[in-house]
Amino acid sequence: MSSSSSEVDRLRMRAAALTLEKGAGTDRDKPDSKRDVFADLGSPVSPLRMRATPSSSSSSAGSAKSPALCNAAVARVGGGAAGRGSSHSGEMLPETACSSNNNPPRPPGHRRSGSGPLIFSGGSGSSAGGGGGGSTATSSPLANALPAGNICRTGHRVAAAAPRPSARPDVLGSGTVYYGHGSIIRGGMAPARTSIDASSRSQAASFPAPGAESLQEVTRAGNEFYKKGRYGDALRHYDRALALCPDSAPCRGNRAAALAGLGRLADALRECEEAVRIDPSSGRAHARLAALCLRFGMVEKARRQLTLAQNANQSDPAEWQTLHEVESHLRKCIDARRVGDWKSALREADATIVNGADSSQLLLALRSESLLRLNKLEEADSTITSLLKLNRASLSSVSTKLSGMSADAYVHVVQAQVNMAFGRFDAAVGMAETARLIDPANAEVGLILNNMKLVARARGQGNDLYMTGKFAEASIAYGEGLKYEPSNPVLYCNRAACWSKLGRWAKSVEDCNEALRIQPSYTKALLRRAASYAKLERWADCVRDYEVLRKVFPGDKDVAESLFHAQVALKTTRGEEVSNMKFGGEVEIVTSIEQVRAAIDSPGVTVLYFMATTNQQCTQITPSVDALCSECPSVNFLKVNVDESPMIAKAENVCIVPTFKIYKDGARVKEIICPSLHVLRYSVRHYAVSNS
Repeated sequence: MSSSSSEVDRLRMRAAALTLEKGAGTDRDKPDSKRDVFADLGSPVSPLRMRATPSSSSSSAGSAKSPALCNAAVARVGGGAAGRGSSHSGEMLPETACSSNNNPPRPPGHRRSGSGPLIFSGGSGSSAGGGGGGSTATSSPLANALPAGNICRTGHRVAAAAPRPSARPDVLGSGTVYYGHGSIIRGGMAPARTSIDASSRSQAASFPAPGAESLQEVTRAGNEFYKKGRYGDALRHYDRALALCPDSAPCRGNRAAALAGLGRLADALRECEEAVRIDPSSGRAHARLAALCLRFGMVEKARRQLTLAQNANQSDPAEWQTLHEVESHLRKCIDARRVGDWKSALREADATIVNGADSSQLLLALRSESLLRLNKLEEADSTITSLLKLNRASLSSVSTKLSGMSADAYVHVVQAQVNMAFGRFDAAVGMAETARLIDPANAEVGLILNNMKLVARARGQGNDLYMTGKFAEASIAYGEGLKYEPSNPVLYCNRAACWSKLGRWAKSVEDCNEALRIQPSYTKALLRRAASYAKLERWADCVRDYEVLRKVFPGDKDVAESLFHAQVALKTTRGEEVSNMKFGGEVEIVTSIEQVRAAIDSPGVTVLYFMATTNQQCTQITPSVDALCSECPSVNFLKVNVDESPMIAKAENVCIVPTFKIYKDGARVKEIICPSLHVLRYSVRHYAVSNS
């Protein structure tokens, strides 16, 4: 008994080893193997595939003719002596098998508790349980006997002898539960082994494992949606596949791909980390995780994952090149920041983002700070807005420090600085306080927080004093804030308002100039400077500022009127006639040649618009002419209906409508026939009073 048992064990273990060499070797890492039962499912990340294993010639060999993706239940039956059992014919579960936590994968050759004995082929004297049942083989097999359905040294399969009928009614059937060789699936897709009660054992032996076909179909459908770019639909199918087999690394990889397509990179990163945890030997999972880490700017983690992928022969040289480029540009960006070379820092930050780290909060913070120092506040603010849309959890894996500051604290500091520049003082202090909590030992963070608190306090005091009419004291308070934040445009603009109230127009212009130097698009400072120019009677400068404001606020009547009065004053200083100039109004309709002559001879710019109510192009452009009249209040607009006043059209030689004639100080300077709105607007503005 002992010699025959040892020989059986030796042969069974040899067969298991050979099976591993055939099925669990290099082919496991080749998802496009021609030996797969199912065709390539077209998975975007890791196709769910299975190994095909021919069934034994014996019906009791236990090999399955159809492989199962993930069994929901596996029948357990008692067999042989108590506590003894052997694995079903040829069955092995790889280390990456999909199994429950209560049933971890067994090593090759391990006996399943309660399974029937191996079926042997050979001469007389051998005894086996029928149908792979529970009776125990007690006679010694021949010396060359092998377990039925396993692989011999030459790679050929040995047919099994016909089994004896089983004496037990509750034993496993003849391989009809997708048992045996068909249960060996690459990519971590093996049957989940769960226990069932005695009443359901016969049913489990007669039908395929539940969910086997549906998993394949669900995954295939998800892959088709992914190919079409319908990532939401693909994700729903991958979720269903993952519910069928939650411990599958390929299913996790598929779900990560769909999440990345939807822009949910943080969720995709977590799925990839889970796939690596489930199957640490999967080179594809490591490569996939490395790519996502690189997008988040986690260079060191990406390198570790690429190294693991390389060890599994799944590394791409292009991925290493991308890693090196991102690392190089990031290092140059940090070096440029250290020496205050903000142009180089911005250039290198952009290069790092373009080369792959497009979702890195650290890179976006570096870019935003560079823009802030270059007085490009709007771009800095928009970059921070993009940063806020990203998941902050990835920063915990970034070990990079800037001026000894942790990456997470640095991101909060930059956000605080941008908020301070735009006058969001309370939000700035809150961000700085958060940075202090993240990195309490960093001296720079502490200094920044203290300065921001002092600036916010000075601004609050200045506002209170201004509201009570204490303008001189308010200007001093704003000046105190500028000592701690010398590049704050809001404090400069507020102090300029104090100078205006005190009648110190030149000082007001100086502070407005400083605010606009820091933030060129600061309209409040521009409006305040234009008003100060008017008080100083610097009309050319005043008109220039109001013209800019008019473009920014085309519907603002106050700005339009201020511009008109500045233009009139400018003409007066030049000695030009302005007695007939008036502000605003609608396009005036003229019906006589005398009205036209009077308008043409008046000082300034006059636009004659010849139109017809029945003309479609005139109908389309008339509303724009009315709007242009409001935009250019110093220009005199006249409308001539050629159907009602044909004599005026004849006197002006107008044969086609719409026609526009522009007169300046009594002389015709331009005639436009059927113009586009862009050409008309440009021409009118070009000949306006401000350009005389």
